[in-house]
Amino acid sequence: MARYSPPSLRRFFHCAASSASRAGGSGTGKKNLVFLGSPQVAASVLDKLLGASGSPESAFKVAAVVTQPPAAKNRGRKLMPSAVAQLALDRGFPEELVFTPERAREESFLSALKGVEPDVCITAAYGNILPQKFLDIPSCGTVNIHPSLLPLYRGAAPVQRALQDGVAETGVSLAYTVRALDAGPVIACERFSVDECIKAPELLSMLFELGSKLLINELPSILDGSAKEKAQPQDDSKATLAPKLNSEESWLSFDQEAKVLHNKVRAFAGWPGTRAKLQLVNQNSVPDVLEIKVISTKVSTSCVKVGDENEILFSGSSLLIPCSGSTWLEVLELQLPGKKVTKAQDFWNGLRGQKLMKLP
Repeated sequence: MARYSPPSLRRFFHCAASSASRAGGSGTGKKNLVFLGSPQVAASVLDKLLGASGSPESAFKVAAVVTQPPAAKNRGRKLMPSAVAQLALDRGFPEELVFTPERAREESFLSALKGVEPDVCITAAYGNILPQKFLDIPSCGTVNIHPSLLPLYRGAAPVQRALQDGVAETGVSLAYTVRALDAGPVIACERFSVDECIKAPELLSMLFELGSKLLINELPSILDGSAKEKAQPQDDSKATLAPKLNSEESWLSFDQEAKVLHNKVRAFAGWPGTRAKLQLVNQNSVPDVLEIKVISTKVSTSCVKVGDENEILFSGSSLLIPCSGSTWLEVLELQLPGKKVTKAQDFWNGLRGQKLMKLP
């Protein structure tokens, strides 16, 4: 495994020209591709590109990788590389060709990128806004893998917002990057049926897997320019937005229907998760507020209601929480503050006769 060294990842300001010369391999006849991405789903795309570029028939080579700078992670707050940087290093990619600018508009970075002479730039969950000065550099343009069927769900959280809306179908699109948000012409797309229990991290991974295959199939047309001729402009009148999630949205309100809450649990899985406040009543009828993180749910198809209208019941392996419209949310897994994720049955057994209620 390659050793990660943050200072060496920043040497690109000084050695872009010599690096580009080594990476370019002027005798290979292959086009230069620069990849931009940061999280694990983007690392999976880079892995596919590095694999495909090694083929003798490949029309491209990965000339440089651009990713977010190292970030403090875990309890020790140790600086760690992005998943994309780590994958590149693990695959033996030259450290000086892994660029980690704070902002993509930095002149030193743009100068280094020009030194690589990219024919095309590919973005996948990079996490930085690309200025026009960047977009003007690659001769074949910049292409983004976007996990939605554009123009639907433009923005930072397309998968999460689609799940929150309870869509039965989504997909992935390859689109040229323009200055307007996710508004460039679409080269190709792939549809995907959405299971009613799938959560955001799993769906995100599946869509980027599809996007990788779509990209590799379309790269020849992107590099020879024919993709620009067939790319379809988006109908802006049909555009929907997918704004970034925030932690304040994570609270569940049981005055909504169970299906709405179930979709939110699926959408917010991973980060920021979904939280709820319940009332725990002991044997002396003294109430206390209990905060839980809701991990896995489903919508109950039927429930024979017993007891107070706000009382939370238990059946089979689920907590049954009464919701709006005479619907019931089944909670299968939950987490108490500072504790590990637990099954609903184990949590229920730990109540030892105490009553659990919705907050009035």
